Amino acid sequence: MEEEIPVVICAAAGRMGAAMAAINSIYSNTDANILFYVVGLRNTLSRIRKWIEHSKLREINFKIVEFNPMVLKGKIRPDSSRPELLQPLNFVRFYLPLLIHQHEKVIYLDDDVIVQGDIQELYDTTLALGHAAAFSDDCDLPSAQDMNRLVGLQNTYMGYLDYRKKTIKDLGISPSTCSFNPGVIVANITEWKHQHITKQLEKWMQKNVEENLYSSSLGGGVATSPMLIVFHGKYTTINPLWHIRHLGWSPHARYSEHFLQEAKLLHWNGRHKPWDFPSVHNDLWESWFVPDPAGIFKLNHNS
Repeated sequence: MEEEIPVVICAAAGRMGAAMAAINSIYSNTDANILFYVVGLRNTLSRIRKWIEHSKLREINFKIVEFNPMVLKGKIRPDSSRPELLQPLNFVRFYLPLLIHQHEKVIYLDDDVIVQGDIQELYDTTLALGHAAAFSDDCDLPSAQDMNRLVGLQNTYMGYLDYRKKTIKDLGISPSTCSFNPGVIVANITEWKHQHITKQLEKWMQKNVEENLYSSSLGGGVATSPMLIVFHGKYTTINPLWHIRHLGWSPHARYSEHFLQEAKLLHWNGRHKPWDFPSVHNDLWESWFVPDPAGIFKLNHNS
């Protein structure tokens, strides 16, 4: 039996087309045996199944997993400037061992990604001894991804944690430490359990509710900040071409076509999603779009 590669991806009600495009791109670009864990909230599970079974995705190997948002009760502050980041599914990545049982190694991907490479390569990332996860560092983006055009981009801990708070200062982490982006994760489930990562992440969610430790103005800060604390100095880095990101940061920052062709994975993190208007490089995303058999999810490409 060839090894099964588990890929976890969330399918959220208002943007289910995102997960379907991501799944299509992964499946179409590999010969590996992929098992997709498609995670959703209870009221969307039948729609997820229908979309997969009544489209070209019917060939994939998949399990639909229900995420119960009750686990988050009392762990999230309601006052974010970007309420979409408080969606319960944003925190699924904290609970990987509870959703996946028989696998040692797992890939987690945000839904607003497209994979252009063979996912086997990402799966083959060797995690250093004692590391529960691998991420892409915010300081080792390829130089072709010219950061100057991405004004206001956060790439240090200072952007995510409120260093005026004693609890944060007491961590002893320099504010200029490079952050990482948890939209693409290769996780070692055995290590994750061994180090009680989920418990640690929950502790830092709880502390934030009590003390407001994270910069709330931040895009993505809500799920990223606890991970930055828990994984500080204890993660492996993935090949930067496996997480070319910020495509959703600004409708004006475009990358060269050559550079985008080299990328193994593209991530439209930020507000400007490729199924909405305005956005950039949406042609790359749209080529993987799987129309909604129920006709609910539609592309919005005009003002």
